[in-house]
Amino acid sequence: MAGDPGLFGPRSVTWQMHGDPMMWIAGVRALYLQALHPRAVAGVIQNSAAFQSNKRGRRDAWGRLMRTANFVGTLTYGTTEAAERAGATVRRIHCRLSAADPATGERYRIDEPDLLLWVHCAEVDSYLHVLRRSGFPLTGAQADAYLDEQRVSARLVGLDPDAVPGDRAALAAYFAAVRPELALTPGARQVDAFLRRPPTPAPLVPARALVWHQVAQLAYGALPAHAHELYGRPAPPPAVVTRRLCATGRILRAIPPALRWRLPPQHILRAVDRLGPGTRPAPYKLRRSAAILDGHKDMQGELRD
Repeated sequence: MAGDPGLFGPRSVTWQMHGDPMMWIAGVRALYLQALHPRAVAGVIQNSAAFQSNKRGRRDAWGRLMRTANFVGTLTYGTTEAAERAGATVRRIHCRLSAADPATGERYRIDEPDLLLWVHCAEVDSYLHVLRRSGFPLTGAQADAYLDEQRVSARLVGLDPDAVPGDRAALAAYFAAVRPELALTPGARQVDAFLRRPPTPAPLVPARALVWHQVAQLAYGALPAHAHELYGRPAPPPAVVTRRLCATGRILRAIPPALRWRLPPQHILRAVDRLGPGTRPAPYKLRRSAAILDGHKDMQGELRD
């Protein structure tokens, strides 16, 4: 590789995962999950124009989604300098914002570590859950490696990497500990309503009914059962959700990557141009690395024998 591989590089699990088209559905699942933390969602509602009912709010609604996608893409596929700069920008914005606790009225900063940790964990859990459940080839060891890699992303938003779950067991323990704090607040209802029917220009309303409705339903169905209980809306049986995720994954992955990657913000195309065609993200590379690892383990076992 002639250029800067960035914070993760083409050999990382993050590099292969974040190029998968199911990341869009995983991102919507993350929004549903993040909204169930009362203080986290209050910080979003009180500081985002996306939840205003005017034209500015309608424009910001989609802009917010694209800014999030751009941030994740920059951290994954951008140069080290670009990723560090993006993280510094996010930290600078967050340190200026505060919100009022919906229960007590107490003001708090939205960059409090416990809130940043919740947002991070809900995000990486959603990425892992949706991709694996939709058929993306990822072993348990690779899933743990992904969570460990994502401590870098956590650092960039202001967290201490050592305080962030770095494997599936630690992530499950974190969710078990924070679950009693989750609730369906008015803010969560606003996010739910927004995700089900986001503000859309009139010409695109039919597309929202045809496409976005399916995306939101699929993302909602992929939530854990306790989240469905809090939202108070049923979801299809888990087996049905899994079949739909797999079917959607097959359809989206059948679209040629060169076509998918031309959609904004085009981070993958720029990374491949910078590093060479052999660095294209692809699921088969994870299968190959898993096979190589298994081969090493078998060889070590034979040598011990």
